Amino acid sequence: MSKDNKPVMRVASGTVVEIETYDCFLDQIKSEDTPFNEINWDQVNPATGPIYVEEAEPGDILKVEIKKIELVGEGTLATGPQLGVLGDRLSEFKIKKVPIQDGKIVFNENLSFPLTPMVGVIGVAPKEGAVNCGTPGDHGGNLDTTLVKEGATLYFPVFHPGALFALGDVHAAMGDGEVGVSGVEIAAKITISLTVVKGESISTPFVENEEGFATLVTKETLDEAAKGAVEAAADLIAKRTDLDMADIAMLLSAVGDLQISQVVNPLKTARMFVPKAVLEGYGAEKLF
Repeated sequence: MSKDNKPVMRVASGTVVEIETYDCFLDQIKSEDTPFNEINWDQVNPATGPIYVEEAEPGDILKVEIKKIELVGEGTLATGPQLGVLGDRLSEFKIKKVPIQDGKIVFNENLSFPLTPMVGVIGVAPKEGAVNCGTPGDHGGNLDTTLVKEGATLYFPVFHPGALFALGDVHAAMGDGEVGVSGVEIAAKITISLTVVKGESISTPFVENEEGFATLVTKETLDEAAKGAVEAAADLIAKRTDLDMADIAMLLSAVGDLQISQVVNPLKTARMFVPKAVLEGYGAEKLF
């Protein structure tokens, strides 16, 4: 993701767009026999875009509503030596192609599990430089956060005119952490709306759903990401309420959930989830 990428589309604020994506391997894996060295790893995690949102200016917020996720084809899982949390215990690269039947993923003849579609890579052009789509950050990118699913609303800081929004890396299912380095990777069609929010700024992405909101913070280490996620939530609550920091600390300790988004990307991402009732108690009907 970069401010130097030429937009593939220009839209007005409030526009609904349907975006088609490859799977995270750029559809390079055709069978379970595909060798590791035949995959171009520089093409992994492609994002479709960017889309230029005409009213978006630096300092604004880009609001992204995920209205529909349609999965296309079968899913692919892959792992191997030095990949993911268990990579030190693996001796060979392995691919698993998994069909989707009756709303479930068929892992093997004994095991199926439900679809939980979500978007792994989503965001805007970063403030500085170009960031590989495999790496998350304040601009979004490879956040790999299970809350980024149908019905969710995301908020991104805008760093450049037009925001330059893009997404990809859809999963038919993925657990928090993505510990094996891939979820059930799959191509998809995603319907979203893109709306510019004026008059307020954020420094890190947020995600909101019917239950509440979460800060999404990426740092070098998971400890740093966890601290940053809590601090971002505390700062927002301080702006929306009359609570002092001691009360906010007690409140987050009582009802907030500190969660792991992913631990396998070059940088680590954590989130602090806060129930919607916290802000509703102070008359805040919407996050931004």
